[in-house]
Amino acid sequence: MATGDPGVLDRRTLNRSLLARQLLVERSEMTASAAIGHLVGMQAQAPNPPYVGLWTRLAGFRVDDLAGLVTAREVVRLVLMRGTIHLVTAEDCLALRPVLRGALEQGLKGTFGRKLDGVDTAQVAAAGRELVEKETLTLGGLGTRLAERWPDREPFALANAVRNLVPLVQVPPRGLWGESGQAVHTTAESWLGRPLAADATPDAMVERYLAAFGPATVKDIQVWSGMTRLADAVGRLRPRLRSFRDENGQELVDLLDAPLPDADTPVPVRFLPEFDNILLSHADRSRIITEEQRKLVFTRNGLIKSTFLVDGFVGGLWRIEQRRKAATLVLEPFRELRARDKEALAAEGERLLSFAAAEATARDLRFD
Repeated sequence: MATGDPGVLDRRTLNRSLLARQLLVERSEMTASAAIGHLVGMQAQAPNPPYVGLWTRLAGFRVDDLAGLVTAREVVRLVLMRGTIHLVTAEDCLALRPVLRGALEQGLKGTFGRKLDGVDTAQVAAAGRELVEKETLTLGGLGTRLAERWPDREPFALANAVRNLVPLVQVPPRGLWGESGQAVHTTAESWLGRPLAADATPDAMVERYLAAFGPATVKDIQVWSGMTRLADAVGRLRPRLRSFRDENGQELVDLLDAPLPDADTPVPVRFLPEFDNILLSHADRSRIITEEQRKLVFTRNGLIKSTFLVDGFVGGLWRIEQRRKAATLVLEPFRELRARDKEALAAEGERLLSFAAAEATARDLRFD
């Protein structure tokens, strides 16, 4: 419901704003590269989810639209926001990694600090850089090589020191649709033939976050990025920002000209892939998912399941079961669905199957 106060944004208004900026109110005519840039990357623990994420956002998207960017080195996969693998444009790889350097260093200390205590991690990073620029390596292979020089240290910890301190990109065939196997790495500078950006200030990143996820609190921006102390950056940007409050009284900042659709804007059903950033990029996720639903979507071992949206909010889980040449889209609603919503999901589900299970000669859909 609308609050009646134009300075206060209710849950549905925040939902519609988020969907509009995430290209989910209507499919965009953007190119895949432009969309990845607009979204400030896509979380990409597995190769296929970004393809589904772009399919659900872009008109006429094809697998080759992204695969071609991967092979042409126009997009890359590396550790960025929240210390997780993201698919980003080459330009964002070079621009964002210096901004996130401090957060990644802190993440390394938090996870592997004891195992690396007393080790000169700068030396480990330099040795790792030399190794992967000479020969692409898996993290396991990199750790084994480094352990030859630091035999008293756990290889996995040594490899992760390099992963956090050096911009390691995963090279094809990793990142191509349907390809499996371990990721192999080299440095971003070697792969792209260009140095990282010199500017490490977060201001531009904050503005781009708001364009893709706003309006938002400072804490939201910090949760998305994995950084802390971003209030200073927001303070510097104040002349270019507007301010609202959410229903709990928290300040929300936003770009002056960013879209803010009406709370009653109609939205279509949408299928989101595993790890979609729309579920991961706010401290308060109630604008898209309830806390009870979050417990069903986020697993204890760090997986984020595929979901579908009904009326703009998470409505359940989906998966594709494949057996020989048959593919079945299975939908698990979190609540009883209206007949028209089931019909809309079935129609959009058929389109999803045609995209994600194109080789199947028999396709089916069922609600569990």
